[in-house]
Amino acid sequence: MNRIYTLILIGFLFVTCKPSQANLKAVQGKQIAVTDSLESNQMVIDYIAPYKKRIDDEMNAVLAYAPQSLSKSDGPYNTAIGNMMADTVLEYGDPVFFKKTGKHIDGVVLNHGGIRSVLRAGDVTMGSAYEIMPFENSIVVVEITSGDVRAMFEYLKTGKAHPISNMQLILNSENELASATLNGKAIEDGKTYFIATNDYLQQGGDGMVFFTNPKSTTILDYKMRSILIDHFTKQDTIAPIRDNRFIKE
Repeated sequence: MNRIYTLILIGFLFVTCKPSQANLKAVQGKQIAVTDSLESNQMVIDYIAPYKKRIDDEMNAVLAYAPQSLSKSDGPYNTAIGNMMADTVLEYGDPVFFKKTGKHIDGVVLNHGGIRSVLRAGDVTMGSAYEIMPFENSIVVVEITSGDVRAMFEYLKTGKAHPISNMQLILNSENELASATLNGKAIEDGKTYFIATNDYLQQGGDGMVFFTNPKSTTILDYKMRSILIDHFTKQDTIAPIRDNRFIKE
């Protein structure tokens, strides 16, 4: 009898002690605005102070000087700041690419929307490079066919001032391509070309699908922002110009 009672008691305890299954019935939330009304924590401020000072010192370090402000809105077909960025990719990226492959970059295509800030007149700092290029985009070189290069030219002919280098596009009065050359030459059927761009565009960003199926892809391990910083560090004065790399007759 005692044995039966013991078994019943154990079974009862097992059932009553078994944790109940929780079921989510509702989720509530509210937006908390980060404003000056929030109280600061002095202990946290004191803790991060030396790190903040180091970052501020690096960001504010003067690398060069710009006599005038440069904006991506300065022209319909090419802009001084866009030309600077594309030319800089060619100048600094080509030696890296040649060391990896023994070949040279034929041209550069970046995107107008990738320029995120004006380069303001005055001191050019490391912070300036972060403002212009806040993203972690890296440079890649894609080997594409002559057909893809022509598709690239058709994309670029819309007139938006996408940064380009080592190529020239001339539109006629009907906004059709009167001339399109790469590395100073017309495109040859059956030939492949090496175009430097960023990893976002290589994946088809901004509709640049002609980069998505390359014959080969070479990652340079060189961020666009790092190229800008290297350029600013090397130059005393930052004064690029608009030119005839993309014009309308």
